[in-house]
Amino acid sequence: MDIDRKDIIDGLGNGLRVIEAFDEEHPRLTASETAAHTGLTRTAARRYLLSLVHFGYANTDGKRFWLAPKVLRLGQSYLEAARLPRLVQPFVQRLAMECGENFNFSVLDGHMVVYVARSNSTRMVSIGFPVGARVPAHVVTPGPAILSTFSEPRLAEWVAQHEFSAFTPRTTTDPITFLRDVHSARALGYWSTEQQLTPGLRGIAMPVKDRKGECVGAIGTTMPMPVAPASRDDAVLRLLPRLSETVQVLRDVL
Repeated sequence: MDIDRKDIIDGLGNGLRVIEAFDEEHPRLTASETAAHTGLTRTAARRYLLSLVHFGYANTDGKRFWLAPKVLRLGQSYLEAARLPRLVQPFVQRLAMECGENFNFSVLDGHMVVYVARSNSTRMVSIGFPVGARVPAHVVTPGPAILSTFSEPRLAEWVAQHEFSAFTPRTTTDPITFLRDVHSARALGYWSTEQQLTPGLRGIAMPVKDRKGECVGAIGTTMPMPVAPASRDDAVLRLLPRLSETVQVLRDVL
């Protein structure tokens, strides 16, 4: 949607950028550090931080600032208001019951996969990502699965801008190799990997499209690799038919 520039409130965008400056590596920031992360001046960054404190979205000790739990309301509002996670939830739950694995639904947000729905597990130890988790797209199977639906120019631009960080010795960090993986996912209609993010775990995911043929996300699962020899092909053979069937049903619903 094209929006007239005069209708844009830059201050709102700057405030959101300040919130996004906080992450796992930067849980607490000074005004100067916030300015460096956001491109704002120190004075402007400090005013935004103090405003967040005033409205209950941040706390401070007078020098450093950190986000308050109230920030979670922003993400929770999406989960409660968005139609897509609510529609998908019963489907991932049924998959979990039928296959004995945890399933999730995720979307691509820039260069991160965001998990927005997940099956409820009866296991004592639950494998996989909680709702709200954000993971670099190159290390989890929904990433290549969703990217496989991109046009070649859009895909090339995405790969050129992505940071291919390593998390395990098995992580794909070469852009050319990753591009080949995405092309393979496109040909297969799904993607499966092992130990890209965490040793001992494998995953499988399939893109989900709506009735117009547009990709809206991916359904997938993360599972432990068994001690006894069992290939990735065995897991795919066991799970892919039900996963494919669910994706086809969802296409008629979305």
